[in-house]
Amino acid sequence: MNKDLRINEEIRAREVRLVGEEGEQLGIIPIKEALSVAAEKALDLVEIAPAAKPPVCKVMDYGKYKYEQAKRDKEARKKQKVVEIKEVKLRPNIEDHDFMTKARNAQRFLGDGDKVKVTIMFRGREITHPDHGKVLCLRMAEFLSEEALVEREPKVEGRNMVMILAPTAHKHD
Repeated sequence: MNKDLRINEEIRAREVRLVGEEGEQLGIIPIKEALSVAAEKALDLVEIAPAAKPPVCKVMDYGKYKYEQAKRDKEARKKQKVVEIKEVKLRPNIEDHDFMTKARNAQRFLGDGDKVKVTIMFRGREITHPDHGKVLCLRMAEFLSEEALVEREPKVEGRNMVMILAPTAHKHD
């Protein structure tokens, strides 16, 4: 629902379709009458569907409604996972043992549900052999093929080659 609902005197329509506090339809009535119905029950008149003709208004406790809404929003935020991009940096002439260490780190990041950015850093004249970097990227993708999908193919950006891996959907949560 939108945050800025019009309430009570802010409602500009001449007549509204009124819904009671229990959700019962009270029909189309003039705004003054709707306001007095809400006032009698010491509740607010809240415009819940401003686009409708005539606008739909409901008799409710607006403060309580806003509180409930905030609680629902907070719950929804708690449940969502923020996907971070973790980076693993390698050099083109990396030793096997070091490669495996980096690959296991990437595996751990993917296991946590994060994306992994594999960066091959070229120094000096190493950039003249981008094929070495590509081989390394593909080797990493092959090693992580169980946990990850290649989201972005290896691509040279300046003095680096970058590839992005995303975790596969079939996780056992």
